[in-house]
Amino acid sequence: MKSNDWLHGFRHSSPYINAHRGRTVVLTIPGDAIEHGNFINIIHDIALLSSLGVRLVVAFGARPQIQARLDNASAQSRFERGLRITPEQHLPMVMEAIGGLRAYLESQLSMGLVNSPMHNARIRVSSGNFVTARPVGVLDGIDFGYTGRVRRIDASGIEKLLELGHIVILPPMGYSPTGDTFNLSYEDVGSQVAAALQAEKLIVFIDDEGLLEEDGSLIRELSARQASERLAAGAVTGHDADLLKAACDACVKGVRRAHIISYVEDGALLGELFTRDGSGTLVSGDNYEQIRQARVEDIGGILELIQPLEEQGILVRRSREMLETEIDRFVVAERDGTIVGCAALYHYPEESAGELSCFAVDPSYRRAGRGDDILAMIEKLARGQGIQKLFVLTTQTEHWFRERGFQPSTVQSLPGPKLASYNSQRNSKVFFKPL
Repeated sequence: MKSNDWLHGFRHSSPYINAHRGRTVVLTIPGDAIEHGNFINIIHDIALLSSLGVRLVVAFGARPQIQARLDNASAQSRFERGLRITPEQHLPMVMEAIGGLRAYLESQLSMGLVNSPMHNARIRVSSGNFVTARPVGVLDGIDFGYTGRVRRIDASGIEKLLELGHIVILPPMGYSPTGDTFNLSYEDVGSQVAAALQAEKLIVFIDDEGLLEEDGSLIRELSARQASERLAAGAVTGHDADLLKAACDACVKGVRRAHIISYVEDGALLGELFTRDGSGTLVSGDNYEQIRQARVEDIGGILELIQPLEEQGILVRRSREMLETEIDRFVVAERDGTIVGCAALYHYPEESAGELSCFAVDPSYRRAGRGDDILAMIEKLARGQGIQKLFVLTTQTEHWFRERGFQPSTVQSLPGPKLASYNSQRNSKVFFKPL
């Protein structure tokens, strides 16, 4: 039987396609990725993103290519502080390696073979002197020569090309007002250009599936603050630390999210952008998952979330019409445009009491503190309404509420209107929490 998995996935990717159209995404690609067998698939994915209206900037690295060129010339090269020292006599070879790699990228993005993903793509690729650089100088007595750091990005120049639909390629080189050329770290270029453009996303490619814990498990999410703490504690070392710092710096400077993903895994880029949970490590600079007041347009998402729980008898059934009339009582947890949690607050002013109702969290997020965040939001709203005690009726989550300060009570302690509508067949237990 023919599988329709692709159809299901394609339909569910449409919210993400709409969300990324017209947005700027900066891709930071190391030279090792360009030499990897999966790179042709990354090229195809870049072409697809461009065709979907994503504004793309590609900052690429060239460390292995530069090393190969220096080795061919029997030139000794040194690294200090994660940076290659570039003496004047090495600079022509560095420029030659980077220039050759830029031409290669342009050629790959210009493919249009019949029966290939690039057919009829007609991608326009541009590059130029958009990065002004300064020398690293002398550190701890070591002269870094023509190794530099980003000083300024010509954001308006890049924006004009993006508006024309071009993919902008930025090599790991920068130029000074004095006419000098500097060898830059590609992660510095990517981070700085993402910040200058206030990009929606910075994508950082790495050889692993993302950043890993000591036990080898994937770190799914980090806030910029958590990332900084890991760096300060030395929990991330080597080149991974440089990449995480670049991601963290971009987020601190206004980039909404940075994603550290694999260049080895086929489709990692598309999976990160067009699925809810992505494929690598997310570094976020803002509240990427927000708890907020519900709106009418959230009703479909709330229904999708609560219907399985209603079918199991965990929640009381609510019709769409009921939700429409009571939507102002609800708060939702939204993650990338998807409702992953909800709750409602009903006020009984005669007794200064409030009911926490229709409390639901997507099973995939119950271990990540979403329920606590929603409860905190409900309690904040309740206090703002002068509610002095919060109660909840539950059949299966007694211990969760007790662990959060709710105490067992009796049905008779319910406010009059709630007591009158109490369903004895459900036999829900009653818990109160003073606020």
